[in-house]
Amino acid sequence: MNENEIRTLAGKHGLHGLEEINFNQIGLDFQVAFAKDQDGVNWVLRIPRRTDMLAQIQHESKILALMKQRLQLSVPDWKHVSSEFVAYPLLKNAPAIAVDERTHQVIWKVDPKSKKFISSLAAMLVELHKTPTEAAIAAGLSHLSPEQVRAAIAEDLERVKIELGISAQKERQLQAWINNESLWPPFSVLVHGDLYAGHILVGKDELITGVIDWSEAKVSDPSLDFAGHLTVFGEESLRDLIYEYQNRGGATWPALFDHTKERASASFLSFAIFALNSKHEGYINAAKSQLLE
Repeated sequence: MNENEIRTLAGKHGLHGLEEINFNQIGLDFQVAFAKDQDGVNWVLRIPRRTDMLAQIQHESKILALMKQRLQLSVPDWKHVSSEFVAYPLLKNAPAIAVDERTHQVIWKVDPKSKKFISSLAAMLVELHKTPTEAAIAAGLSHLSPEQVRAAIAEDLERVKIELGISAQKERQLQAWINNESLWPPFSVLVHGDLYAGHILVGKDELITGVIDWSEAKVSDPSLDFAGHLTVFGEESLRDLIYEYQNRGGATWPALFDHTKERASASFLSFAIFALNSKHEGYINAAKSQLLE
């Protein structure tokens, strides 16, 4: 969608006089654009890449309403919402990391070894994970027990094996993780579900000011909110995060670190399920390449 099409679509939804439109094409579910309106307000515009996104949009809208009540940090305040267009005022500050669209190089907004960032992230996670399960369910979020999470991963593995194929080594890896009961948590919490540095906004002091992209939030396995950190910052930083999280009252279990490593290394399965659900040929081919390598 080009600039003129964006302006027409925004005008249709009551957002007029957009200027300085810039695009971010990295998102898998949405085309994202940034623009300024005639009053000088900066906006984030999200245009679904598929026509079947209404349920996901409505789901995320409910999540955001709950998070505005629960978190002291900023979350997107959706002002214009439909099956074809979502817009909200740009939140203050930038993500902890960004990716240059041309070079694909990572641009760091925080020191990768920042203790302040780790401490701030731990505080946010404790606050999020202590959300009462009843409040999450009342907001329409799904609720999976640890046993149900394991069963769902096993079902995903079987589906991927049938529809895309998977190498014997990767299948053994996933089965060993699923079957190793000692790794899995004895409880579930409300998780962001897609938490990594690109969805975390930070100020110049490296403290977190906001979190974006809540579409995967649910009551589930806590390691979902640690795996993205491991992927970007590494094992030493994950140990520091877990230590800070525990000290601030976050509920843990002895295998949290090892379990998070297994989850992060199994990210190819999550991407494969996304690719199948999207029916996008490019994503499906990329998933097959990961699964069979």
